[in-house]
Amino acid sequence: MGMTTHGVSIQDEMASSVRSGRRSSRDGGQTSDSHAVVLKAEGVSKTFAGVTALRDVDFDLRSGEVHALMGENGAGKSTLMKILAGVHVDYDGEIRIEGAPVRFSGVQDAERAGVAIIHQELNLVPELTAAENIFLGREPLILGTLVDHRRIVKAASALLKRLGIEIDAQRRIAELRIGEQQLVEIAKALSLDARILIMDEPTSALSTAECETLFKVVRQLAQAGVAIIYTSHRLDEVVALADRVTVLRDGERVLTAPIEGLSQSAIISAMVGREVTLTRRDSVASSSAPVLSVRNLTLDKVSSRGWRRVLLGVSFDVRPGEILGIGGLLGSGRTEILESIFGVARGWRDGEIAIDGEPVSINSAADACRLRVALVTEDRKALGLHIASTIRDNVALPSVGAASRFGVRGFAREAELATDVIDKLAVRCYGIDQIVATLSGGNQQKVSIGKWLATGPRVLLLDEPTRGIDVGAKQEIYQLIFGLAAEGLAIVVVTSEMPELLLLSDRVLVMSEGRQAGILSGAEATQEAIMRLAAPGMSERVAP
Repeated sequence: MGMTTHGVSIQDEMASSVRSGRRSSRDGGQTSDSHAVVLKAEGVSKTFAGVTALRDVDFDLRSGEVHALMGENGAGKSTLMKILAGVHVDYDGEIRIEGAPVRFSGVQDAERAGVAIIHQELNLVPELTAAENIFLGREPLILGTLVDHRRIVKAASALLKRLGIEIDAQRRIAELRIGEQQLVEIAKALSLDARILIMDEPTSALSTAECETLFKVVRQLAQAGVAIIYTSHRLDEVVALADRVTVLRDGERVLTAPIEGLSQSAIISAMVGREVTLTRRDSVASSSAPVLSVRNLTLDKVSSRGWRRVLLGVSFDVRPGEILGIGGLLGSGRTEILESIFGVARGWRDGEIAIDGEPVSINSAADACRLRVALVTEDRKALGLHIASTIRDNVALPSVGAASRFGVRGFAREAELATDVIDKLAVRCYGIDQIVATLSGGNQQKVSIGKWLATGPRVLLLDEPTRGIDVGAKQEIYQLIFGLAAEGLAIVVVTSEMPELLLLSDRVLVMSEGRQAGILSGAEATQEAIMRLAAPGMSERVAP
């Protein structure tokens, strides 16, 4: 049995189309099929247990266009995408592909029709390599019995290289950071040679540089005639990429319009049904002694390729009420700083951490909790929450010892803590016994933050605090962070979103290849200044 490396053929077509001067409709060029409708949904409705997720939604997609699908969490975006991709097969309404009615019996049926989806929640096997994941279920065989691993690695390596993704195809998924895993998921979908590509929050875990790599791929795919449905909560990238935008609100379509001439505020208003303004708070110039001090933080990690240094000589202070942002490219060491402070970084660590001027030893999450240091992880579903449990149980996890008496769980005290979190963070739920998996992404993130606030921290470490949540929920998280800083917490924020980094931070520490490239004050912190420091070989050391 042979194997067709569909992703390579897509890239070949992309290259030839660029050489021949074909351009997307966004750039003003036209091809014979540049306006042809390849997918059309009419009157699509879907209910779950009596709750309406979609109501009579119309949607169309044209060849070679990037059509942004926008809306708050719970607006119906994911439901519509899953219907189009064959995940949900029970719905009302009609879907046509190139004029012919279709009703997919499953994902593979949709893939055979040329429809592929990149899910926000990664569908990769951790113990398999990147190459094995890309061609999982479509492996070439030797004499019809043995998997031809050499051909898999060769094809995957060629695809990753053509996409500009610098990942070893033979590395296991478990060894990759979440942003790198996202890139493998993208390569996997593109390997299907889809005519219609659905991308659900593809940049949610990517840094600025990785986003640019993805944007380049998206534009080239559109130039090659691939029709793309693109969802993102990052308005700047939607404006930069999309030809048209459709906005859903409460399961209904409220807007479809060309992106050109459409302001971000108009899109936001359509999404949330109200005006939303995001304003930066006045920078804090505190003369108080630092709550958190880090000196010469170094971290070495071991992998299948031996030991490697991921942090070297990182030093900074954070004062009461201050928000220190950490920026840099994916793999620059941002998350490792937070994990090292919290005592959960795997590897050999050196340097000094002090709380209120006193050197401390933090070798576990339990040590961090005792010192009132809290970490909200970047992947709330895998690391931050037990999503099959209730709000009460999740909030209680870090506080179960403090809430217990004589070794017996204090259920009444746990209920009080959960109720306080719901009230203080405005978690939208029916009560403390609601299962976390049934909450929207924004409300899950509030629970993830709230469970640590229940411990009464003095230092709050936030890793990608708004990953995968909508603009309305983001505003609530921002206001929460500002409020916590106003109460005197020392906060450290890692974020891949440049506007978010600039909005939240009083100062910005920039990382480059594991080294501290500089610390910028609020006035100095611009996108250009941060990227200049973050780029390898262009950084300069700045004292904390």
